[in-house]
Amino acid sequence: MSRAHNFCAGPAALPEAVLQRAQAEMLDWQDKGLSVMEMSHRSADYVAIAEQAEQDLRDLMQIPDHYKVLFMQGGASQQFAQIPLNLLPEGKVADYIDTGIWSRKSSQEAARFGQINIAASGKELDYFGIPEQSQWQLTPDAAYVHYASNETIGGVQFNWVPQTGEVPLVVDMSSDILSRQINVADFGMIYAGAQKNIGPSGLVVAIIREDLLGQARAICPTMLNYQTAADNGSMYNTPPTYAWYLAGLVFQWLKEQGGVAAMEARNREKQALLYSAIDQSELYNNPVALNARSWMNIPFRLADERLDKAFLVGAEARGLLNLKGHRSVGGMRASIYNAVDIHSVQALVDYMREFEKEQA
Repeated sequence: MSRAHNFCAGPAALPEAVLQRAQAEMLDWQDKGLSVMEMSHRSADYVAIAEQAEQDLRDLMQIPDHYKVLFMQGGASQQFAQIPLNLLPEGKVADYIDTGIWSRKSSQEAARFGQINIAASGKELDYFGIPEQSQWQLTPDAAYVHYASNETIGGVQFNWVPQTGEVPLVVDMSSDILSRQINVADFGMIYAGAQKNIGPSGLVVAIIREDLLGQARAICPTMLNYQTAADNGSMYNTPPTYAWYLAGLVFQWLKEQGGVAAMEARNREKQALLYSAIDQSELYNNPVALNARSWMNIPFRLADERLDKAFLVGAEARGLLNLKGHRSVGGMRASIYNAVDIHSVQALVDYMREFEKEQA
């Protein structure tokens, strides 16, 4: 069987080795005669799977002991409401940085539960860049400062960490978690939908400093209270067990590849290859500011949009899938998460050059 080159933004490519292992264990996990998805989440076997997944993630990201790691249902969009319900007390203000569609959606949802200050926006930059922090209008006693480290649709990424002093920094890392090294201690909370660099959809991972727990509003549903999740080992109810198991396999795979440092080196090489091909071309262009270009989601446009359909048809014929840009912005987009290897990026670059020659 030949595997395609999958550039989907999410649900995204998973490591082939992980899929093969899951396939081998599908019907009979470790000679137990059943699948992981058939196990009780309270069983000793499944608890061991869950605990190993958490420990592997802690190892990969060097997560300090005073942070809780939560594996919860839903995606990052559910966190847009869950965060203010837990971290924004009545009468306080939360600062939000608007750099694109996902950060804007997070602020709009949070505004339903409390006072929100848009401390900075990329609107004046047409969302092709990130305002320097010296231009931000931060609230000195804000409950937290929220931003998205990578905008999946716009292809805009923070290549620096905002400095917020004593105000907790909350970051949506759905599309770039585990892609490069970070210092977890710089953040009050990190959260990420799983379906890009962690595993299949339906699971969200939250890494939260312990002193931020226990502040949920009275109206916060029990299931959305981070303290509830922390007190119950993320098993207050039946969690998405198979997605958690698959995430654990991805963490093991990442360790086998050399960890986050090794992935950072690979991702640096992949994005440099693709951006170089775009920048050297007269047919393709990427409008994002050089200091804000995403490593994970690389949008590009053809000089003549009438060629878009032909480009996509040719790409699919070569097994280069899911390159159509998001419906809100058009053009093309190549998502090159951890599981997309350099050979897939090279195949895309080769096709782009071939297609451009055909148009000359």
